[in-house]
Amino acid sequence: MSATATTEKKYLKWYQKLAYGSGDLASNCSYGLVSSFVLLYLTGTLGLDSAIIGSLMLASKVLDGISDVIFGTLIDRTHSKLGKARPWMLFGQVGVSLCLFLLFAIPAGSTTMQYIYFFIVYTALNAVFYTANGIAYSSLVALITKNNNERVQLGSFRFMFAVVTNIFMGFAVTGMVEKFGSGAAGWRTTALIFAIVGLVVNTISCLAVKELPGEELSGNTSEAAEEGKAVAEEKKHGFAETAKILVHNKYYLMILAIYIVYYIMSNLTTGAGVFCATYYWGDGSLLGQFSMMKMFPVIIALAFAPVLIKKTGSMQKVNFWGYAISSVLGIPMIYFAMQKNLSMFLLFMFIKGVFAGTLSGSLNALIAEASGYTTRTTGVHMDGMMYSCSSLGVKVGGGIGTAAVGWLLKLGGFVGTATVQSESAIRMIFNLYITFPFVIGIIITVLLAFLDVEKANKKWDAEHQKEAQA
Repeated sequence: MSATATTEKKYLKWYQKLAYGSGDLASNCSYGLVSSFVLLYLTGTLGLDSAIIGSLMLASKVLDGISDVIFGTLIDRTHSKLGKARPWMLFGQVGVSLCLFLLFAIPAGSTTMQYIYFFIVYTALNAVFYTANGIAYSSLVALITKNNNERVQLGSFRFMFAVVTNIFMGFAVTGMVEKFGSGAAGWRTTALIFAIVGLVVNTISCLAVKELPGEELSGNTSEAAEEGKAVAEEKKHGFAETAKILVHNKYYLMILAIYIVYYIMSNLTTGAGVFCATYYWGDGSLLGQFSMMKMFPVIIALAFAPVLIKKTGSMQKVNFWGYAISSVLGIPMIYFAMQKNLSMFLLFMFIKGVFAGTLSGSLNALIAEASGYTTRTTGVHMDGMMYSCSSLGVKVGGGIGTAAVGWLLKLGGFVGTATVQSESAIRMIFNLYITFPFVIGIIITVLLAFLDVEKANKKWDAEHQKEAQA
């Protein structure tokens, strides 16, 4: 069998790609509700202190980050009829749905007990169940297909489901809470509905696909593997040894860095968006337009990303040049923002998003390439550990980005109760939403320039193919 034939082989039906992508609908039933609305519920309905809640969230993120690598290791060591990842994806969602309901059903009592209850349930939801489910879901990309184009398509499908789910929740959640009685009762019922939807959709997504046999996955390492001269038989490795292998994979570290800085950027804009719309542009209702101009360009990008990647034969080229062009477009976007030309600002935000959007659909496929690089060079399969970079990067980057909004607003002199903000506060809000993300975009472009893992894998395969034929 030639390398070309292996690359072109298709493993998934169209409905399996769609079903896999719908798993992000399930994920965002919990993630979207918690990230966007839990603070509103805690402060507006229960009257808890936002500063204390923020501190508890940050403390929880520390535990959350540690759990990523642990669950990555557990997934790698799992052997069951469902495979390595699917059991964790399937049963992890049970805990997610239960904790989601409990988080929006905090019982009456002393505020101290409510804080303790919140911290325990919030940590269980994120650090235990959501982490187990999320890493398993992401690692399936490397376990259900060896076709890079299909892997990119899977990333595109899941991102589209995530975007649509978050847009729906942005418009629907507060209305649902009011419809079901407002207050605590409204939040409980709304959370229960999303918990059930998430559980049902996750189950469908998980059972619609099937993991490939281990011997077939191993056969993907090189032509030499098919000739009986492959990497040595996989052995059991301890946590310390696999962690050492992980941190010595420069491509893992690059992708982790991209995830961290990307989600710092994402959470800066998410957290500062309402402040920018309200205090810089003078109209809080513009936040909806800002969100649309961020989300829909990515959907457009994901529609043609698989075609571009297939034509160029390189995810790195498509992503690098996309981000490079996006960074250049950031200059006129900043200019029009400074001039308060809203129409041109939104136009360049949209175009900029189209060029940068291809990365969202191919990151999981790049992790699969990095995982393949580890297998090629060390003979160790550790897909679960490799995919911990996605969950770890989201949590570390998101935590830093969320905290940075509060810290930098205070540094700029922002006063929440003031109707008119100081010039320094307005300038900081502008930087948080527009300037700092522009700088981070340049950093991502530089990282992508060095992320040549596809080239490294092809080079390794070619060298070992020659050895096999010698």
